[in-house]
Amino acid sequence: MWKKADIKNFFLELLFPRFCLGCQKEGTYLCQDCLSLIEISQHQYCLCQMAQRIWQGGKCKKCASRKLNGLYFAVPYQNSLVQKLIRLFKYNPFIKELSGTLASLIINHFQLLDNPPDFSEFLLVFIPLEKRKLKQRGFNQAEEIAKELSKSLEIPLVSDCLIKIKANFPQVRLSGKEREENIKGVFSIKNIEKIRGRKILLVDDVYTTGSTMEEGARVLKTAGAKEIWGVAVARE
Repeated sequence: MWKKADIKNFFLELLFPRFCLGCQKEGTYLCQDCLSLIEISQHQYCLCQMAQRIWQGGKCKKCASRKLNGLYFAVPYQNSLVQKLIRLFKYNPFIKELSGTLASLIINHFQLLDNPPDFSEFLLVFIPLEKRKLKQRGFNQAEEIAKELSKSLEIPLVSDCLIKIKANFPQVRLSGKEREENIKGVFSIKNIEKIRGRKILLVDDVYTTGSTMEEGARVLKTAGAKEIWGVAVARE
């Protein structure tokens, strides 16, 4: 007996078949041949923008004051195919199903690390989206990636603790310092008891200057979270 979701997916595939965004091969948004052309990171890097030193169990001096304990990112944003995948996910035509493809890049990154991390004691939290953008897009891209990671890593996703309480200017055209000022005070915490004393993976799609993720980590740690590790598909 088919479930409703299976029937829906069958007709979606029939009417709107998937094509690889790299080579147009039918069946998937990213075929194995095109995936092999994407260099997935095998290291965990320092948070600071100036020194791309591999993280060796502690922060460098430039990162000592950061609220994030560290960052995992799967691929460099400079890869043109990665940019295409993320653009079509976040912007028109808003291909929500790309969340699985992008999350798989992160899972591959975890598996390629010299010492694959144990996330059994972690929770997943995502960077929230303001209401206007959520209505326009129909989904929060960070939340969709986090949902896929929750299934793969078999750890809980907490969707009702980190919230966005006010809108801010788009970060994309701002400098690093302007981004820090622009993002201040936009997040708040609900249901503090869910994250107090817990280790958290904080999920977003792209890590640029880190100001958004850092502000999210600051609010979470102020509320009592023990550790905050950033997770992103790509780093600019």
